[in-house]
Amino acid sequence: MEDEDALLRLLNSTPVVGGEQQDLLTDGDTATALARDLGGHGSAAEVAELSRVREVLQTAVRTGEVPAGLENVLAGVVRRPQLGPDGVRWELDVPAERVPAVRAVLAWSHLQEARPGRLRACGNDECRRFLVDRTRAGTARWCSMAVCGNRMKARRHHSRQRDAAAG
Repeated sequence: MEDEDALLRLLNSTPVVGGEQQDLLTDGDTATALARDLGGHGSAAEVAELSRVREVLQTAVRTGEVPAGLENVLAGVVRRPQLGPDGVRWELDVPAERVPAVRAVLAWSHLQEARPGRLRACGNDECRRFLVDRTRAGTARWCSMAVCGNRMKARRHHSRQRDAAAG
């Protein structure tokens, strides 16, 4: 679950603010925190790998297709089971700079398996954010009801009012 939350933060690190797309990974503190949350140390190499995998994962979520770019991220990755007092824990055998990116891909893959179709792009075409639909019915459409949901409902309302006045 922690990696899923970090994956969502990674996917949402290119928001549109005031009509301009931002890149939150260019902020050192944000990028370092995200890399650390995905098992890294926050190095520049880790952030660079996260930036590359972010683009591939955003495309995968938007299109529903597995892009070939993920093969490069996962090349040579090995997961080894470690038995401990709490049961089996899986340890990654991967170069250190790729750990956060690989964990983001594994979180994406887990969501695809455990909750198919629940990781999706926001229903607001002007928004570049994503959401994990955790509703029972699976009908969540917006990254934020307070922001995008409210905007979309207001647009529909104004459109209906305009149509009613014109008709």
